[in-house]
Amino acid sequence: MPAACESVLEDIEDIVSAEDVKPHDRQFVRTNVFPKVRKRNSQKNVQTEDDPPSDSIIPGVQKIWVRTWGCSHNNSDGEYMAGQLAAYGYKITDNSAEADLWLLNSCTVKNPAEDHFRNAIKKAQEGKKKVVVAGCVPQAQPRQDYLKGLSIIGVQQIDRVVEVVEETIKGHSVRLLGQKKDNGKRLGGARLDLPKIRKNPLIEIISINTGCLNACTYCKTKHARGDLASYPIEELVDRAKQSFQEGVCEIWLTSEDTGAYGRDIGTDLPTLLWKLVEVIPEGAMLRLGMTNPPYILEHLEEMAKILNHPRVYAFLHIPVQSASDSVLMDMKREYCVADFKQVVDFLKEKVPGITIATDIICGFPGETDEDFQETMKLVEQYRFPSLFINQFYPRPGTPAAKMPQVPAAVKKQRTKDLSQLFHSYNPYDHKVGERQRVLVTEESFDSNYYVAHNPFYEQVLVPKDPLLMGKMVEVNIYEAGKHFMKGQPVSDARVHTASITRPLAKGEVSGLTQEFRCSPQNGTNWKAHPSAEITVKTPLSLWMALQLPWQQGGGLKILSASLALLAVLVMFYYGGMKTEL
Repeated sequence: MPAACESVLEDIEDIVSAEDVKPHDRQFVRTNVFPKVRKRNSQKNVQTEDDPPSDSIIPGVQKIWVRTWGCSHNNSDGEYMAGQLAAYGYKITDNSAEADLWLLNSCTVKNPAEDHFRNAIKKAQEGKKKVVVAGCVPQAQPRQDYLKGLSIIGVQQIDRVVEVVEETIKGHSVRLLGQKKDNGKRLGGARLDLPKIRKNPLIEIISINTGCLNACTYCKTKHARGDLASYPIEELVDRAKQSFQEGVCEIWLTSEDTGAYGRDIGTDLPTLLWKLVEVIPEGAMLRLGMTNPPYILEHLEEMAKILNHPRVYAFLHIPVQSASDSVLMDMKREYCVADFKQVVDFLKEKVPGITIATDIICGFPGETDEDFQETMKLVEQYRFPSLFINQFYPRPGTPAAKMPQVPAAVKKQRTKDLSQLFHSYNPYDHKVGERQRVLVTEESFDSNYYVAHNPFYEQVLVPKDPLLMGKMVEVNIYEAGKHFMKGQPVSDARVHTASITRPLAKGEVSGLTQEFRCSPQNGTNWKAHPSAEITVKTPLSLWMALQLPWQQGGGLKILSASLALLAVLVMFYYGGMKTEL
């Protein structure tokens, strides 16, 4: 090759001849050139340094405020979404004003809950906040006017919250409303082992199934959650084990109807409960969620045995809704009042002291004064210690909304009358002087007490001694109110510590497996896990790896990122980095 050249270049600078323009001359040769300013048609198109183009925004560094309304199932979904976002690097904040984005997780059971949701959206938009909506309202009615242009996460798509938030922050609108299926069969929802931030680090909420088998004429939740889809027993047991290993001492099982669990996958609720009881450590407790009468009737004997287990609260929430068979028929509740009474009477006999909670709707379309009086008699007979009284609200798109309505004044009066009856008796007066075993799990709303529950899931307020939190202790009951008792810890009693490890700190992310520490598809909390092994699977993984020095801040961001890029390229060249193609 050298023979083909007339001369050999000793140095790269030999390429530049004496006649060429030197760099110094090139810099000053055009002294009269001025930058041209492009005129804008309006001020709204002007971008400033504080408002960079969307494609220059670095996801994973913003602050996010999460607000959830509704049932424990919805609260669990909210905890999962917060956990995934935090694992990715977003900061979950309790201060809505400082947040860059509001994640609003809605409930569609009653009009007031949706009104709060709608008002929150309006407030966020007025405050120039980015908004992502989730939960049952947008899932059931995504085309409502006030949801136009907003990003939506469907109830079965919560495992993709990071994608939706990332695109929303960039200025895009994303809607994920599909159902999860396996070979055409509908699944229970997102995986149970996703990262989560528990609202209470001592309580794990596990959704055992989604949807239901009913078609109640007043229910809007059915439009969002759909038909029954249950999680496999093995996955639920694994989730419970993981929770106990993270310091949880109380598990709540939840769904739209726990009694229907397993009918779609060839099993049933008692089978699941016996498997879960096997893994509950001493000093921990399990609480069952709501079940409708038809599905518990088939398993009364087994359910009584389970509810008598020392690590299962003797508590069951069984909604009756009305004590009139004609009203129940119009509701399409698929049971009669006699069925409800059979369940309650059997459990009260076989599980002494059991707490039965129930729901009642006042003023359902077609309800007569005689129908309502039947309901009043039922409450008088059983004197439920926990009673959820709901004035009927017609939900759009439900059959009940098209029925002839009871006048508003009548609905209001019936709700008032039933409330007065409920407050006319005190269910706990006879327990003053008893010695009870209680599990302490949270702080009271007024911050004056810790809240504990006895074996019947009755609320007992105890002194605010930090040594009691998460412990099972014995107390003497010295006072009783309508919704609570007060207890003084017994000094010589044994204290049970349920947790096999230290509970997570409030706001700490649970379930951070190696996959979620390293996978950019699910997010990486580099700050929380700086020693995590970086597994490069895709070019996106490489880019996420280079975000580490940028996100951690400092005055040498660009230099740090450049050095990181150089190091990565060198490791690629010499085969030193673990790669998965």
